[in-house]
Parts: sequence; structure tokens; C-alpha cells
Amino acid sequence: MLFLLLLLISLLLTIQSHSYHRSKIISSANFFTGGAYEMTNNIEGYFNLKIQNEELAKENARLKGLLFNIKDSTKIPNLDSIKGVKKIDIVIAKVIKNSYSSQVNFLTLDSGSNQGVQPEMGVINSLGIVGEIENVSPKYSTVLSILNTESPINAKIKKSNHIGSLTWNGKNTGFVQLVDVPRLASVKKGDTIVTGAQSTIFPENINIGSIEKIYIDNQTHFYTIDVKLFNDMTSLGHVYIIKNKDRDEINNLEKKSQKNE
Repeated sequence: MLFLLLLLISLLLTIQSHSYHRSKIISSANFFTGGAYEMTNNIEGYFNLKIQNEELAKENARLKGLLFNIKDSTKIPNLDSIKGVKKIDIVIAKVIKNSYSSQVNFLTLDSGSNQGVQPEMGVINSLGIVGEIENVSPKYSTVLSILNTESPINAKIKKSNHIGSLTWNGKNTGFVQLVDVPRLASVKKGDTIVTGAQSTIFPENINIGSIEKIYIDNQTHFYTIDVKLFNDMTSLGHVYIIKNKDRDEINNLEKKSQKNE
């Protein structure tokens, strides 16, 4: 014990009387305290990820609201005027259940009619389309995923505007198929596929995926295109539920035309 005490005193005297040793001790102390602070900051940052993700989702929703309500993207106002976008136009939700192993797949969201969600509203995220609202309760809603073999979606080739129907052959969760694309369409691998103008569920030009493979359907003699989804449909977090404000007007007009046929 006496030896250790004398050793400690001698070390303190050495450090105080020699600037080189003192600077080394300070540098070492800064190294260890800096590492401890960095570790603490990383732990705090990890636990704050949920809050940060929610804030980012809200900000993305506000920006998407601007884009959907302004046709000329060069006239997007500053963030102070976002208050003019109605909340019901875009609802933020979180996926709490996701199926992708059957022929007709569904998702469950934690937002329902209390938040303004209605059937036949489109669901997207930052990468592209996810599906369409099918059933709604006060606090929850179910989404018919784009990974289904029964409900085609109007889509188009972004460069050429040639349209087709987006469907799924039930084989691979990473790919969907764009069918009934005319043979005169200019298509090549890597071209982007987006939602078409004929859809009343989704706004036009929402990303879907890119062309992976092109072949000719032997029965219809139209192109069938394998589309690699931008979304990983097996891993979804926050999504945005959007309402086409012109949907009711378009549907009522089309019903009148059908009655006259």
C-alpha cells in the first residue's frame, strides 16, 4: 500500500513538473472522455430514431401535399405556405402488418376513418406506390397491396407516355408486370414506370419501378414488361395515404356516360 501511495505521488510530481508528460495525460484523458461521449451520443441517437423518423414522415407528407396540389413544379411556394394544404389530402400511417406470400396480399395500417381515411384511397411511400385502401375502421385500415393478381393499376412508361395495366403474376415480390403495352411503344431496360393519368386512385407520375425484361405476349401480341419495384414490399414502415380530390367528380361523370351508352 505504501509503495502504491509513493508511486502515485511520484507520478503526480512528474506530471506537474514536465509539460510533455502533462500534455500526454491530457490527450489520453480527452481520448477516453471523447469516446465515452460519442458512445453516449450514439445510444441517445438510436433511441431517438423513432421520433426522427416520424418527423421526417410528417415533413415528407407536407412536401408531397404541395407537389400533388401544384401542377407546375416551378411554382412551389416556400414552406410557410404549406398550411394551405388540407390535412385530409395526405394522411401519415404506419404499417403494422404486411403479407406478401399469397396471391392477394394485404397490409394493415394504424390510421382509419378518424384520420380521414376512406376506401379507394391510394397508398404510397417515398419510393413509390404501395397499394389501395380497401376496408376502414375508426382507427385502422387495410390496404390491397400491389402484390395482388386481381386488381390492375393504370401505369405508363415515363419517357414515352405509353400506357398499360400493372398487375402481378404472383411469383416474385420484387417484380410486377406491365401488360397490354402496344408494340409501337419505345421501351428499353432501365426505363422508369410511373402511374398513369387514367388512374383515379393515384396522382399521375408516382414512381413504381424500372423495366427489367421485355417480351411479347403470344396471345395478345402486346408487350409484357417485367418491372423491378423501387419499393421493397417485404419491408415497409411509414406510408402516405392520399386522396384524389377529383375522383368523385370523374366517377360521377363516367357513370353518366355509361348510362347513355
